[in-house]
Amino acid sequence: MNIKNKIAIVTGAGQGIGSAIGLKLAEYGADVVVADIDIEKARSTSEQISRKHGVRSLAMKVDVTSLDQTKKMVEDAIRQLGGLDILVNNVGWDQAQKFWETSPDFWDKVIDINYRGPLNCCFSAIHHMIEQQSGKIVSIASDAGRVGSSGETVYSGCKGGVIAMTKSLAREVARYKINVNSVCPGPTDTPGHIEGTTPKLREALKRAIPFGRVATGEEIANAVLFFASPLSDFVTGQVLSVSGGLTMVD
Repeated sequence: MNIKNKIAIVTGAGQGIGSAIGLKLAEYGADVVVADIDIEKARSTSEQISRKHGVRSLAMKVDVTSLDQTKKMVEDAIRQLGGLDILVNNVGWDQAQKFWETSPDFWDKVIDINYRGPLNCCFSAIHHMIEQQSGKIVSIASDAGRVGSSGETVYSGCKGGVIAMTKSLAREVARYKINVNSVCPGPTDTPGHIEGTTPKLREALKRAIPFGRVATGEEIANAVLFFASPLSDFVTGQVLSVSGGLTMVD
């Protein structure tokens, strides 16, 4: 599982699952770029990474909906840390509501963050990875993109798109020894989960999950670590659900 001296970018790493991923990759030796639209949260995670694990870490303010900004993120990572080996597309956003009560402005925001964001990041990183003939791309999708989710129609469509993008890009770049995979979290104990659900719904989710609880951010990060490590060198185009058994479909 050793990824010592590898250089990783994790988007949306200021808190929640992204922060857990950054810390997990650093624990196993990677230098980490903590990219987030909230620079103060990014700095907090970055400082924690360096303090706990003694690796290099950079905090960057990045809006992934801007291709110019994701290009600069990759360029700065390469210039300041010396390369890019791992890209984790983690950033995401949604507000659960009935589809017929949403608006085109809401659709645009959800699509820009959850689908265009990963597209921008992959496009910005892929040229460097092709040139060096190696790389690991891991995108955080969602079980909502595999089986649907009430109140999350637009978000589910975006995450389904990320899954399809993962498979297609994996086919295109396998010849360059680049692995592209996706992790699909189920309900996870993050600030977004707490804010987006009622206590009644959280209890109902726990009852529906065979393990009787939601995931921790670290448990999602463990799956990302597998895809970022040499253990997955012959695995590409795959989708791993981390949901405690909530969804069990092909």
